[in-house]
Amino acid sequence: MLVGERRELLLARLAADGKVLAKDVAAELGVSEDSIRRDLRDLAAAGLCQRVYGGALPVSPAVADYASRTSIAVGGKERVAAAAAALVRPGSTVILDGGTTTLALTRALPRDLRATVVTHSPTVAAALLDHHGIEVFLLGGRLFRHSAVTCGAAAAEAAQSISADVFLLGVTGVHPEAGLTTGDADEAAMKRTLARRAADTYVLASAEKLGAASRFTVLPFADVAGIITDADEKNVQKLADQGVAILPA
Repeated sequence: MLVGERRELLLARLAADGKVLAKDVAAELGVSEDSIRRDLRDLAAAGLCQRVYGGALPVSPAVADYASRTSIAVGGKERVAAAAAALVRPGSTVILDGGTTTLALTRALPRDLRATVVTHSPTVAAALLDHHGIEVFLLGGRLFRHSAVTCGAAAAEAAQSISADVFLLGVTGVHPEAGLTTGDADEAAMKRTLARRAADTYVLASAEKLGAASRFTVLPFADVAGIITDADEKNVQKLADQGVAILPA
């Protein structure tokens, strides 16, 4: 089998099975495990998979730049946003993460809602300007342009004064084995900081994020109250089998 054919097989296996184990594919094809690892390394460098110990997982489309993500799974994000909006109770304090799904959530909130929103996303804060009953607190810090959010020591320190009812968390990957992931270490750390400042954390995950993984772990499933998703039953069953609460969108 030619190298190109082998890599096409690896990508097809990722799409069909949701993972590739280098040892198993090497035995199946009669090639060395090092050859499969090289293939996976090159596929990962091209942005076609996410390498993990022993193999690879599907890469999340949500690691694209912010502008590109605005056109990905628009309908799914709106469905997730509508379901998440029901968790924002009148009079509550809510932490909103950054990202395009959270931006859709701002449009789903009732215009007459009275609540407090804390966010580290300038775009989310600006989207709430016309919601006159919502008091907005914007956390300052270093701007991470990829996701249009603030991160780093200053943002984390500012978050320490917050006590919120709910944190609505955005991630780029939700995988039964890899957990909740995102593509940047500082952003992952900021998300963990915000989760510690809320009584409950819910994950916003449109269907394309399920079964995908990124480089950095955000939280274990045990640390979230539930995952809001429009994915079908097949894709959420493995999560439900682990005791993860699924809120259908």
